[in-house]
Amino acid sequence: MADGKWRMLALVAVAELLAMSLWFSATAVGPDLATRWALSGTEEALLTSAVQVGFVVGALVSAGLTLSDTVPPRYLFAGSAVAGAACTAGVALGDAFLPALALRLSTGMALAGVYPPGMKLAAGWFRGGRGIAIGTVVGALTVGSALPHLLRAVGGVGDPFRVLYGAAALAVVGGVLALRVRPGPYQAPAAPFDPAATVRVLRDRPTLLANVGYFGHMWELYAVWTWVPAYTLAATGDAVLASLVAFGTIAAGGVGSVAAGALADRVGRTTVTAGSMVASGTACLLAVPAFGWPVVVLVPFLLLWGLVVVADSAQFSACVTELAEESYVGTALTLQTAVGFLLTIGSIQMTPVLAAAVGWRWAFAPLAVGPALGTLAMLRLRGLPAAARLAGGRG
Repeated sequence: MADGKWRMLALVAVAELLAMSLWFSATAVGPDLATRWALSGTEEALLTSAVQVGFVVGALVSAGLTLSDTVPPRYLFAGSAVAGAACTAGVALGDAFLPALALRLSTGMALAGVYPPGMKLAAGWFRGGRGIAIGTVVGALTVGSALPHLLRAVGGVGDPFRVLYGAAALAVVGGVLALRVRPGPYQAPAAPFDPAATVRVLRDRPTLLANVGYFGHMWELYAVWTWVPAYTLAATGDAVLASLVAFGTIAAGGVGSVAAGALADRVGRTTVTAGSMVASGTACLLAVPAFGWPVVVLVPFLLLWGLVVVADSAQFSACVTELAEESYVGTALTLQTAVGFLLTIGSIQMTPVLAAAVGWRWAFAPLAVGPALGTLAMLRLRGLPAAARLAGGRG
């Protein structure tokens, strides 16, 4: 079974990587679409925020209906990936802002059936080592989220539809791969529909603290991922470099997620998440002087920021799998991600408004508030008896 679980984890990771290329497909080509459709900065930001809103709606519906625990996750994953691919191809076919906005909303709803079920599939194959398992999945989806920036850099500048169709094709392949993932020995059997399960998740204090840590982390994460190309372009004036740096910054988080997962299984989830948020929150503040640094210094700084900004993400989810009611882990994960992504809408929309007012140099500084609050929550969790159930105990 040891060999089998790693094969299954590899399948989940590749499927997640390919399917999550949908997330930033329109964001990566936002400058091209803005020119083509004469969009304002706020309208361009809505192409990303619509995905976040759709994800929240989809996740809340999924949590309320306990879909992640009543529908086999590989089928939910596959169907959702194909639906999201169709919506992304529709953005290119429609070639207009308002239809694109509706389709991006629908894409987000579809991705709510990809991200949490993928984590549940991985967790079902691992009892020990769950941190590195979920860290691998989150690392894969991190690299997948970066793929549209790479597609744009290698031939998509000025040709947004090539990027959109490319991401859609990758997602279909990811959905097909998900069908080959067998349920793991630690995956709870399908649970009956129980709307009270959501209430129990919300009332459990250890799970709530893990969620608050995640919420602080999310306030920073997607705003950085969305706007690092604009920040880099403003600092360097080079559009191709900005796309490459965006890909590298986001993709670097894949390495950070896997490394943090392995470390958290040994020294503890609260230690790793708090340390990661201290590092990324500090980077939000360092982005102010970094704006004026030479490219040879600025680029490594952004890559390091990308490494730590998402390294802790999987560990909040791993905490929930270890703290929440076993039969409704999927619902708990879906609820966690729903609220977390709801918060990202505010930070994504706020950042360009702030940049227009005071410049991109200062735009990321307010994001440091999220990691600061998240760190406090994880330190509180560390002091609770329930923390002994986490990998690494109270560490």
